[in-house]
Order: sequence, then C-alpha cells, then structure tokens
Amino acid sequence: MDVVDRIEAVRNGRLGRRGFTRSLLAAGVGIVAMPLAPRRGRAQTSARGTYFTWGGYDIPELFGPYQQKNGALPNFAVFGGTEEGLTRIKAGFVVDVAHPCNASLVRWRDTGLFQPIDTARLSNWPGLIPGLAELEGNAAEGGKVWMAPFDWGQTSVTYRADLFEVEGEESWDMLWDSRYAGRLGSLASGGDAWWVGAIKAGVDFREIATDDAFDRIAAVMREQRPLIRVYTDDTTSLEQALAAGELVAAMTWNASATLLRAQGVPVRFAQPKEGALTWVCGVMIHRDAPNIDRACDIIDSLLGVEAGRFIIGDYGYGHANARSFEAFDDAALAALGLSRNPAAILEAGHFQVPQDREFETRMAELFEMIKAGF
Repeated sequence: MDVVDRIEAVRNGRLGRRGFTRSLLAAGVGIVAMPLAPRRGRAQTSARGTYFTWGGYDIPELFGPYQQKNGALPNFAVFGGTEEGLTRIKAGFVVDVAHPCNASLVRWRDTGLFQPIDTARLSNWPGLIPGLAELEGNAAEGGKVWMAPFDWGQTSVTYRADLFEVEGEESWDMLWDSRYAGRLGSLASGGDAWWVGAIKAGVDFREIATDDAFDRIAAVMREQRPLIRVYTDDTTSLEQALAAGELVAAMTWNASATLLRAQGVPVRFAQPKEGALTWVCGVMIHRDAPNIDRACDIIDSLLGVEAGRFIIGDYGYGHANARSFEAFDDAALAALGLSRNPAAILEAGHFQVPQDREFETRMAELFEMIKAGF
C-alpha cells in the first residue's frame, strides 16, 4: 500500500490516523504535519453528532458500537489544546461532545456552555473504575456529572535509550541537560510544559497561581529555552524526530513512547524521580448540543471495552472502563506504565489542579514570551 492508498484508507475509515503514521514509520517514510481531510470551519449539525477532540481521537477504532448503532461515524472536529478548543466554543462553535481534561474542567463548566450528563443514559457507566469520576468540580445535581472520564495517563520524558546517557535516576532534569542542547523537544502548550516547569522548580500545584510560583517557574523555563530544538503540540513531529535521532529526549504523553517501541525504536518513557505529570481527560456535552441522543451514543462508545482496549494497547493510556484491562496481564500494563488501579499512577505523580481563567491567561502569555526568547 503506497502513501496515497494509505491516505484514502484513512478517509474511508479503513485505517486509523495512528495506524497511518505507524505504517509510514515502518516503511521508512517521514511525513509532515498536515490534515488528511479538510478541517471544518464550524460544527456540522447532521444527525451524526459531532465530537470535538484532540488529534488522534478522531478515528474509527473508538467508535465501533456507535457506527454499528447509527450506521456512520460521528463528525469530527479537532483542536490542538484545551484553551484553543474552549476559545472556539465560546466564539460560537456548537458541537455535541467535547474532550477536555481535569485541569480545565472547572473553567469549562463555569462558562455555562455545558450541561450535566445523565449517566443513566450510558450503558457503560456501571463499568467505570470506582472513584475515577470523583474529580474536583465534577459533581452536578441529581447524581449527574459534568465530565465523563474517558482516558488518563502521564506526561513525562520519552528518550532514546541508545543516545541519551542518564546520569543517576531518571529525572525531569533530562530536559534541562546542556549536553544535549538543540536535541531536546517539548510540548508547546503551557497546559503541560508550564506544569512540568512547576515540578522542576519545586512548586506545589496548590500554589501554582501565586506570584512567587510564576517567578520560579519562569526562571526554569527561561533556563531551558536555549536547549529546546522544537516546541510543538504535533506529537507525530516529536515521534518522527526521536525515531530519526534528531531529538534524543522530548516531553510527551504515554502514546508517543508506545508507538515508537512498537516500531522497534529504542525509547523509554521515564519515571522521573520527582514524579510524572498526571491527568484525566473526559467528555462534556454542549449546552446547545444539536443531537443529545448522538452525544450520549458518542460518550457510551468511548466508555466501551472495545475503545478501552485500543486506548490501552495502541496508545498506552489508561481507560475508564475496568473491563478494558482484562485483555492485558500485569506485566504488559507495567511495561506501559499503567495499572488496573488509576490511583496507583495518578497519586504517585503530580495531579493537575483546576485553575481559573486569570491564571490560564497569565500563564499562556508569559510562556509564549519565554518561547519567543523574552
């Protein structure tokens, strides 16, 4: 199958985007970040329902039950980060379901643009891992929730074990190692990078919005800036650069290390001595969702065992459904940095704390200045 055939396979739903990338890496083909189909300027309002999500989640593998029930996949719209996604929604972009993470939950909820989820409408809700939905600010009246947890995991350092010499224990210091100046990469969003800077600076997440914390985090981020070759939220670019040896270490999510290992690239997903950055992401229903039935179908499909097995096995993320883990033994889960008990992973790291709009604006503006060299 050549590259054109692969692109057509994605467009026709026969090949997922992650599978597309994997097949090109296996064939020794590098690709640039580009859309495989035209992006929608606004949400489509057909009976299919619209899912607003991160790139990589707009794939058929997560929607087998949905497609079987409704005869087609949902419409997909993609954002690069939760702040971009929320900005578009606040500007009038109406979707059925969106996919933020726990650090954004309270801020998204407080816009008044979302409605509580009636979990009684979700057939897979009883299979949810106990306690996973008990996120700060998630409880709504009548036993409903604002966000249905879907995936969870870590942000850490993916590094080439054959090219990066670890001195002592694995540590966030690896991304501040001057020996590898110009060969280090980072996620561009402050939603990850700024919080990692807080860990590096020894800032307690409950104090992250203070003036002292901003000064300390800004100092370590400015120290790191000359060492970073690329800031990007296009994880495929980071993966390709690591595979080629252009980067020897980068801040990534679990999935990057899982994909690269599957291709035989000798990488490790570090377990920093200071603790990884941990998170839970989920799905919320827009207040004006045009298709509330399809919104519930989208969520139910994402919470299903089929989607969970894919998320765990192909992306290396944890899933909300306990039964999803039955297909994996403890050794396989340990190799992915996962556990059947989310608390064992989430509490061992640094779990993000929801912040208000003032913090997000200040943090984003300052981090953009630092990346620009100021």
